[in-house]
Amino acid sequence: MTQNLLNNLCERKANGQKSFAVLIDPDKVNLEKFSILLELCIKYNADYIFVGGSLITHYVMEEVIAKIKEYTNIPVILFPGNSLHINNQADAILLLSLISGRNPELLIGQHVISAPILRKSGLEILSTGYMLIDSGRQTTVSYISNTTPIPQDKPGIAACTAMAGEMLGLKLTYLDAGSGAMNPVSPEMIAAVRQSVDTPIIVGGGINSIRKAKNALTAGADVIVVGNGIEENIDLLRQIALTVNSYHVAVNSQT
Repeated sequence: MTQNLLNNLCERKANGQKSFAVLIDPDKVNLEKFSILLELCIKYNADYIFVGGSLITHYVMEEVIAKIKEYTNIPVILFPGNSLHINNQADAILLLSLISGRNPELLIGQHVISAPILRKSGLEILSTGYMLIDSGRQTTVSYISNTTPIPQDKPGIAACTAMAGEMLGLKLTYLDAGSGAMNPVSPEMIAAVRQSVDTPIIVGGGINSIRKAKNALTAGADVIVVGNGIEENIDLLRQIALTVNSYHVAVNSQT
């Protein structure tokens, strides 16, 4: 199995480049209008497209990925809720170990079931320490996962949890407040995790404004993920993309 995307993520982090991932929930896709969103992803240089969700009921994953592949060359990374969400049309999968919780099914159980399927799939496996952060209300992912998110005012717990994940060999760290979060992951928590691990840090959930995107990036996020915010305001894709790009300009001007 290749490590092209992992190497890409690590190289971008090492060079101080920030990345923007658009999260697509297959349940919320209107296939007839989907090309409009994909054209915006191309126009504004989205770096990655994540596909998945905590609960998928319409099972149009295959059609969604095929459409992305038809219109774009942007890497497609699965963001699975469980082992049923594996699709080998994608380029890679975030193999999420929910290290913030104590549900064994999401720490290792689903992974055992998925391993032989993933081995044959050809997908690049991105082993990821997945951490749920309290957003001010219960989200779908906290309910489905049957786990308690890390409190927003406990950055030390988040830092130690991320550190343990890195020591266990997980290659990426993902801080998630959940889809439609009332509050995004705080800059203080992102900064604490940034100081504790060398892995690329992905941050998502509740990033629905330029200010929140800048807060996450400045605090140490390497990749910001936006999904629900774009569903509610499609122009947010342009706004976030330009914000991320401004960090590229700043890095280039220093070299």
